[in-house]
Formats: sequence, structure tokens, C-alpha cells
Amino acid sequence: MLSVIVPAGPCSQVAAAAGIPWRAYDAVVTTRLAGDGPQVVGADTLGAAWLAVAGRILDAGVVSRYDGLAVREISLVTLVVERPDPADEIIARHADPERLAWMHANFTDHARVSALGGADSYATRLFDYEHSGRDQVAWVVDRLRRDPASRSAAITTFQPRTDSSYIPCVSLLDFWRPGGAVELVAYAHSIDFGAKGYGNLVELASLQRHVAGQLEVPAGRLVMVVKSAHVYETERGYLRQVRAEARPAP
Repeated sequence: MLSVIVPAGPCSQVAAAAGIPWRAYDAVVTTRLAGDGPQVVGADTLGAAWLAVAGRILDAGVVSRYDGLAVREISLVTLVVERPDPADEIIARHADPERLAWMHANFTDHARVSALGGADSYATRLFDYEHSGRDQVAWVVDRLRRDPASRSAAITTFQPRTDSSYIPCVSLLDFWRPGGAVELVAYAHSIDFGAKGYGNLVELASLQRHVAGQLEVPAGRLVMVVKSAHVYETERGYLRQVRAEARPAP
């Protein structure tokens, strides 16, 4: 349990001057959060990265809750995928086709997402930001075309004027060309590596290839920084089965 004491400060001073009673209070976090140190997971492919992170969660994840549902969680994970191919064999063989299709629609269809309370899709956020006609991906391509050494071809999916109850899991996409090829560094506040993580990886790799194709250069590594990497308890059996099936034969 984490308790935070709010010390006396400007607010208490103003209240005292106005004759309003004021007292410090405890802000209590009743849900256990994973607080493990930063960790890097390197893999050759998207599917290998998915299973590597999922395996760490199953083996060492903290028992917690996310949006009221039981999860296992690790924190501050950086995935480094050397060859991020959207047509990944492991994902194609073991992922749920309906969930893959749902994530693909989220990244390509501008319709609002009913499963997310009618929130804007990633497609809208990326290609028609705030319904303003601003194509952020085209801006990235133009910035890297004009300056291949740019370190600031970064865009966000967060729309603060309309996002309130739903905050997009993947909020920052940062493209650059450190060795000539286009690398993508993405930040996510949380990723469900049981039901959606593989879909996120596939769609981010597809977007990375799109940018690289527009620039007529290869796609390089995909790096994904995840604050909360978790698996819902309802998905543990499915992931254990996938891990067993994907394990190389002795």
C-alpha cells in the first residue's frame, strides 16, 4: 500500500487566510502495481518478442488488477525487435484471427470504435488528427525526406481535447533513420500481451513499413517501451498453450 501525505503549502495557506478549515490527507493506492526495474527484451521477430514478454509475465508477473479485472503484470519493459515483419509466422499461427482483424480495423478504419466507448480509432488519430485533416504519417515522411538525420519525426495519438475516459494505449510514435533504415520507437502506457499485444506489434510494424516504403528505404528495428505489460487471468491458459506449441522440438 502506498500512502502520500499532502504537506502544507499554498493551498493550505490560502484556506487559512480565508478561515476555511484545512487538513492534510492520505492518498491511498489499494491496487498493487508492478514496480520491478526496467528490463529489455530482445528478439528477432514480432512473434518471438510477444512470447518472450508474455512468458516473463506468466513466470514473474505481479498479481494485480487492471480496470477491475485480475491480471499478472510486469513494468517498464523495452522490446527490441530486429526484423519486424507484419506477416509474422508465430503470430499468424497462434494469434486469434478475430482479434487481429479488430486491431487492423482500429489502425485502418476511421470509424469510431464502439468497443472503446466510441473513441476515435488509431486510423483517425494518425491520418486525420482530431478530425482536422492533418495526416501525421505524411508529415513524418516529409520530415524524414527533407532531413534524413532528423531526431524529431515524432507524432502522438493522444487527443487531449476529446480523450477523457479512454486514453490510447500507444501514445507516441517516433521515427528515425540511425543507420539509413527507418526505425520506429513507440511508447505505450499499457499493453495486454494476452489478447492485443500481438496485434499492436503487427500494426506498428505495418505502419513502419509504410513510412519506409514512402521513403524508398528499408525498415529497421522496432522498439516498443511499455510501462505496464500485463496478461489478464482469463488469458493465462491460452498463453501457456501457445508457449507449449511454439516451443522448438528437442
